[in-house]
Amino acid sequence: MNFGKRIAKSVSFAGMLAGVTLFASACGNTPPATTPEYTPGSEFHGYQTQVESGPDISGTTLVIYTTFNAHFVGPIITAFEEATGAIVDVALAGTGELLARLEEESDDPQADVLWGGAMFSVAPVKHLFEDYISANEPYMLDVHRNVEGPFTRFNTSGRLMMVNTDILAETGITITGYADLLLPELRGRIAITDPVESGSSFNHLVNQLFAMGYGNPHDGWGYMRAFVENVHGIMLPDSNAVIRGVVDGDFVVGLTFEEAPWPYIQSGAPVDVVYISEGIVATSSVVSVVAGAPNRDAARAFIDFVTGYDIQSIMETELFRRPVRADVPSQGILPGNEELVWIPYDVEYVLENRDAWLDKFEEIWMELN
Repeated sequence: MNFGKRIAKSVSFAGMLAGVTLFASACGNTPPATTPEYTPGSEFHGYQTQVESGPDISGTTLVIYTTFNAHFVGPIITAFEEATGAIVDVALAGTGELLARLEEESDDPQADVLWGGAMFSVAPVKHLFEDYISANEPYMLDVHRNVEGPFTRFNTSGRLMMVNTDILAETGITITGYADLLLPELRGRIAITDPVESGSSFNHLVNQLFAMGYGNPHDGWGYMRAFVENVHGIMLPDSNAVIRGVVDGDFVVGLTFEEAPWPYIQSGAPVDVVYISEGIVATSSVVSVVAGAPNRDAARAFIDFVTGYDIQSIMETELFRRPVRADVPSQGILPGNEELVWIPYDVEYVLENRDAWLDKFEEIWMELN
């Protein structure tokens, strides 16, 4: 695979902020043009961002592969650099792309940390990562404990739909859940990306199967077939294209992740969120030490830093994500967990069926398109 065309080489953080096109293929959402500029690290003034005592990593260059975008990772990385004296280089891309790169480099690792990627995506390639139990593990919510060894949870979020409110007002369509995506008025106007390539899209596939199968994903394929038919053969290249397609009015609705729409909503774009009425499968993003990481001490310090109370406490207010620590209270920015319908599921069960579900989705897509 030629990563030169689709993934940026690792660069310094300052260079990353200067080059907006650097993260065009990243999985996370790109902030709208109307989002005010920010001073890196300014969001963290007043927070205690010191790393607990440990090996001196000042001057160490830490290489991070991340699925998050520069707007998201920027202030966190700046705070980490200021707290530790380390220098952070970053490469940004989608989950599948980064995992493929890690596999290619496994005999000569170039990265120290993978930051982002859902458990569904990273668990099948556990061999690419080293065991590490963070100093913050005792503070994690029970459902977000690292019981596997390599996978420290960083944040959790639910799937949702992003809608263009201008178009909805014009058409009079109401969208409250997955069932509404079968409306004939939405034929060819639903933004999705490939679940084989996108962790966010695969999470929606899982969510659709569980929700529309009423808890039994094997009963959800009748819905999926009707859904694919209504998508009408339009598959966007990545998660950013899904978001931009809805913001720009090219699509009425897009399947995305919880944090994606909020910067656009705050900037006044004609978009809103729809929490899926049939139920939501919550997924966790992880942060892990790459197997054979050249800078293992710095990698571990970074994991402790981003799971610390201070960073987790601004997860919701600044980053529109749900924290994984039990001692961080809700800030009231996102709907409370008690306000939403959550679908219980077994991670191992999903992993066991992952390949078969992707194959079946591709089979339906090819048949109907």
